[in-house]
Amino acid sequence: MSIPVPNTLARKIFLERQGLSRPPTKVLGRQGLYDMIHDLGFVQVDSIQWVERAHHQILFSRNQTYRPKDLQHLLEKDRSLFEHWTHDASVIPSAFFPYWKHRFVRREAKIRENWAKWRGEGFDQAFDETYARIRDTGPVMARDVKAEDHKSGGWWNWHPSKTALEFLWHTGKLAIARREGFQKVYDLAERVIPTEHHAAEVEHEAFVDWACRAALSRLGFATSGEIAAFFKIVTPEEAKTWLTDNREELQELAIETVDGKPRSSFAFADQVGTLMGAPEPPARIRVLSPFDPLIRDRNRTERLFGFFYRIEVFVPEPKRQYGYYVFPLLEGDRLIGRIDMKAERKEGLLDVRRLWLEPGVKPSAGRLERLEAELQRVARFAGMETVRLQPGWLG
Repeated sequence: MSIPVPNTLARKIFLERQGLSRPPTKVLGRQGLYDMIHDLGFVQVDSIQWVERAHHQILFSRNQTYRPKDLQHLLEKDRSLFEHWTHDASVIPSAFFPYWKHRFVRREAKIRENWAKWRGEGFDQAFDETYARIRDTGPVMARDVKAEDHKSGGWWNWHPSKTALEFLWHTGKLAIARREGFQKVYDLAERVIPTEHHAAEVEHEAFVDWACRAALSRLGFATSGEIAAFFKIVTPEEAKTWLTDNREELQELAIETVDGKPRSSFAFADQVGTLMGAPEPPARIRVLSPFDPLIRDRNRTERLFGFFYRIEVFVPEPKRQYGYYVFPLLEGDRLIGRIDMKAERKEGLLDVRRLWLEPGVKPSAGRLERLEAELQRVARFAGMETVRLQPGWLG
């Protein structure tokens, strides 16, 4: 028999599991930062720095004492985190590396098939040579191995050694040792990943079991499809089979969507009591990254919050509904709107261009005061001295 979960409670459960119900001003520190990322499962990395890069903003939105230098330390000194792929490039706990080995094996055959079509025959000619160079001479960047006569281009025009670096990274033979100006510095994986994690092996059945359990725990409640999509390291079929095989440990929940319809999901039976006691999230307004894990599954976001969001970076300007890089706004347990703003670094200011509130959300004095307080926090975090509200920013 399924347990009904009202929509407001479902939102609180998901917010708690996504680290958005914790005190945002409690001093974090390096260990607290590691624990946060471990609890989230991963944090997406993105190069766009419209205000701050996605990974920094994701962490800051959860705790305003977050400092990017602590993340750099965990990645490059402590090595308790590494960079690799989930649904996209992400920061992941190094303790998860043994499970990612299964992803490496699965991806290698697929990459060879796809890249042969993209790059043409002989695309892998530089693989062994590139690996040997790094093994013998140490870490490199793509520009270090670029052929002198190769004209620069985008990802579709990688030179052979750039192709080799990406292939060797995607298949786990190389790892990202550090970044310089956000450019990857590659080294052998065994020289980057701590030995106890690099050497560990996990059988296939244990890998699938871990991936599904880790995903469901971090989602709070989920379908088999949502479990598979979380890390994107197991197939939908594997997640569906896991759900069936472990049914005795699970409790079916009837999650009320924002339109009042129940949606069947599952949670760990021994966690249901904790889920039902999900706390109220802070009432303050928070600016989320377009890549925040709370909204990564756009369909889940619409079902739970009634909030439609699509990033428009790749949409031609005349066809954009909102803007190039528009940030969702979270207030308590509601997604209340989106805001168009950019850090103008030469001027030292956060330029706020336009605010769109969701239907039924009023720009009350109290709400605008909370929003402006958050904009001041974001500006300081991005290194900006002031916030500039453009004329007509309220719409």
